[in-house]
Amino acid sequence: MSETSTQQPASVEAAAKNVRGELDVLDQLLKPEVQKSLTELVEQLPKLAEMVTLMTKAYDLAQTVANDRVLIDDLKGGLEEFVKPIGEKAKGIAAAAVEASDRAQSESTTIGLFGILKMLKDPQVQSTLRFTQAFLAVMAERQNQR
Repeated sequence: MSETSTQQPASVEAAAKNVRGELDVLDQLLKPEVQKSLTELVEQLPKLAEMVTLMTKAYDLAQTVANDRVLIDDLKGGLEEFVKPIGEKAKGIAAAAVEASDRAQSESTTIGLFGILKMLKDPQVQSTLRFTQAFLAVMAERQNQR
């Protein structure tokens, strides 16, 4: 008997809270700004449904791609094939720069005017000078456009 009497007030309290909650919701729904917002929301439902459909499709695609090990491995392999030659070329340039720096530090001879004139005949020097001249011309043109 005592169990029944203790359960009954709890269920009455729950019912009272439920009724208060429903009244709070009704009070909220009676506010003009809430009604206006609900009207706008209802008017936008077709667009919202379309957006949700597109987002669901995008999510499904992302899930499929994220779980497709073959595709991930193919992308990884393709990226490695693209990056590997660039890395090797960068390593080669870095090694050449280090070797050139070592040579320049070990040389103590002075380069005179005739040495420079002799260097001007070198095809690499000519190519570098043409590039430098073209680069400076492009930079000047871009600076003048501003």
